[in-house]
Amino acid sequence: MLDRLVSNDYPRSKPLAVILIAVLLGLALAPFLLPGVKALSVAAKVLVFVVLVASFDLLLGYTGIVSFAHTMFFGIGAYGIAVASTRLGPTWPALALGLGGALLLSLLLSLAMGLFSLRVRAIFFAMITLAVASAFQTLASQLPDITGGEDGLTFRLPALLSPEFEFFGQPFPGVALDGRLLCYYLLFASALVLVLALLRIVNSPFGRVLQAIRENEFRAEAIGYRVVLYRTLSSVLSALFATMAGAMLALWLRYNGPDVSLSFEIMIDCLLIVVIGGMGTIYGPVIGSVLFLAAQSYLQDLLRLGSEAASRLPWLSALLSPDRWLLWLGLLFVVSVYYFPSGVVGRLRAAAQPQQQGR
Repeated sequence: MLDRLVSNDYPRSKPLAVILIAVLLGLALAPFLLPGVKALSVAAKVLVFVVLVASFDLLLGYTGIVSFAHTMFFGIGAYGIAVASTRLGPTWPALALGLGGALLLSLLLSLAMGLFSLRVRAIFFAMITLAVASAFQTLASQLPDITGGEDGLTFRLPALLSPEFEFFGQPFPGVALDGRLLCYYLLFASALVLVLALLRIVNSPFGRVLQAIRENEFRAEAIGYRVVLYRTLSSVLSALFATMAGAMLALWLRYNGPDVSLSFEIMIDCLLIVVIGGMGTIYGPVIGSVLFLAAQSYLQDLLRLGSEAASRLPWLSALLSPDRWLLWLGLLFVVSVYYFPSGVVGRLRAAAQPQQQGR
């Protein structure tokens, strides 16, 4: 049973297995272990980014395609839910129609980009995707009647997912059993299913061909594989998973705007998370998302405590100012890349190989 769930792609490292189990249990029990609005929002954002970054890793880590249009599909998913819920009301058919329309649009756009752009090489394809993503972000900002323009769209969800809906009047171990909690577990179940689906894809014969194309495109083509077709399919699958991640974000926030789901900063975050966790491993985006978003969310609080503790040393207190959190986040990233050049997952797996060979 476990072999099928993880598609025979085990962590191959005891520390990595322990970390993954801890992450799974932590996210599953986050509403009860981490009370508070901020902690639950960070956990929900981790679930969204796990899917988004894993889908991006399918392109970058497994196929070797550098694309800057990934956030465009992320935004399409979020706007699909937002527009449908705004126009049709807070109903389940509206959510289904919005998600279906977003997936169809992402399918058509990714197919067009794949067929027309994947024949060019490396940096040229990256520039094309960047131009398309920028154009889409501008278009979203210039269509206020549909997308809400710069102000975005605020919408309601079905009553079952709204914070006003309560299953029981009394909180259970201090946690309100309401629609917000149900929405979180909907995100958790979706993220789990989508990550397991990505594991199945990358460990299938199709996934092996993608890795062969990444290693040597000309050799893969020489032995009979239609490289453009496989790269296009990889691009389409990646876009569809990113669209699902965008829909998850919209469900949680009940709001969407250009800066929320189409910002280029999200693309940069995806790149950083992939590098931190490890490219070419679906487990890498899981660990990278937890580390990066935890640092992004709580680094300012830690720096504030450090600055107050070092108040007797003005220079150190100024250096630890919460306003300099981006500087410290950049330093942490440099240190992580220096000590984990193949990412956390790659380093842990490499460390476990000598032990396995010794046996």
